[in-house]
Amino acid sequence: MSILPGFTDHRFAGGPVEIAYSMAGSGAPLLLLHGFPQTRAMWRGIAPVLAERFTVIAPDLRGYGASGTPEGVEAMSFRNMAADPVALMRSLGFDRFHVVGHDRGARTGHRMALDAPDAVASLTVMDIVPTHLLLDQLTQQVAKDYYHWFFLAQPTPFPETLIGHDPDLYFERCLLGWGKASLDQFDEKALEAYRAAWRKPGTIHTMCNDYRAAIEVDFHHDAADLDRQVTCPALVLYGADGPMAKTYDVGGTWADRLADMRSAAIPGGHFFPDQNPGDTIAALVDFLSTIET
Repeated sequence: MSILPGFTDHRFAGGPVEIAYSMAGSGAPLLLLHGFPQTRAMWRGIAPVLAERFTVIAPDLRGYGASGTPEGVEAMSFRNMAADPVALMRSLGFDRFHVVGHDRGARTGHRMALDAPDAVASLTVMDIVPTHLLLDQLTQQVAKDYYHWFFLAQPTPFPETLIGHDPDLYFERCLLGWGKASLDQFDEKALEAYRAAWRKPGTIHTMCNDYRAAIEVDFHHDAADLDRQVTCPALVLYGADGPMAKTYDVGGTWADRLADMRSAAIPGGHFFPDQNPGDTIAALVDFLSTIET
């Protein structure tokens, strides 16, 4: 039985890293990309409703969930993380598709829209400000709220060793620490999937490499693209009570990077898709229904 109700589970082995994914529905193709420290199970309350209107494909990002765990920091760059789902979608016959991403999935989607603009019909980013902006203009408050960026980026095996002592304690603290959230706001089946993934030493390591790559690789990729805009229709959603909204005009941080953009706050914290799937679905459907692939 799939982790996403009504979906079927598959594996894509056509690229350098094997990617686990779930698929259901009919209509325009829609790619859902999860974030840290989650898996595609985060879409349990959202994907089945979207599958009534769209062909929904939800993969585990490389290094996460049931997907492969590549070696090396650069392997976990957003450029490489974005290339996997592009190849996956093309293997399914979808050369152009909607992209919706939360957290690391949103950063992956942004890189995808820059590297493969012909493939991305629309881009939705959830509760992030641009990677380069966050790192280049780091404030004390963001450093405090998002300390994990710099803890996880420490040389191996330091963070892996500390996290490995009690993965549930560390990663559940991440789920609860970025906005008003409690464990009972997360789907129990999704939590089971997260725990099964983040208890694996190899997955802990690749998730740390994701954050190492943000500083060592992605920052420089983004610096080279500061004069480029994503031209497809774009939606910026953010948690009204999350740390990003408290520190930034989240929509404003994207104004010079997304040429055709709208933005909206959703009640909840960083994990508003888990806390408030109804409003999240409504915002997505309202946006996506106006775009042709």
